Amino acid sequence: MATNIRIISARDFVKATPEGQFDFESSKRFLISVASASSSLNDHEILIDTRKTDCELSPSELWTLASELDTRRRAFSGRTAVLCPTERFDQAGFFALCAHNRGFRVKAFTSFEEAIGWLMGNPNPD
Repeated sequence: MATNIRIISARDFVKATPEGQFDFESSKRFLISVASASSSLNDHEILIDTRKTDCELSPSELWTLASELDTRRRAFSGRTAVLCPTERFDQAGFFALCAHNRGFRVKAFTSFEEAIGWLMGNPNPD
């Protein structure tokens, strides 16, 4: 069975203010717009690669980002894997939990191979 996976690199959507500070609102809008571009595709999965980003989000920012998925439910109707470095696994796991509580299939990974394997697996056993 063929799987359509869209890879979104966090370094492509993480935005900064002119002062060099992380701009959460701009980054959030850009991520949602990128994911929305995939919403017209049928049966797609998303991998968000955060391994090469330097910003850390607060728990409230992670919760807010997860709540924004509701505004683009079709874009996130498949599985979403969040790939992160080991030291930020707790943050990615918290985001996944917040998204899961809203009915989304999101899971955090530190291994690219495991993330791709999960995205390509049988969609029903989650």
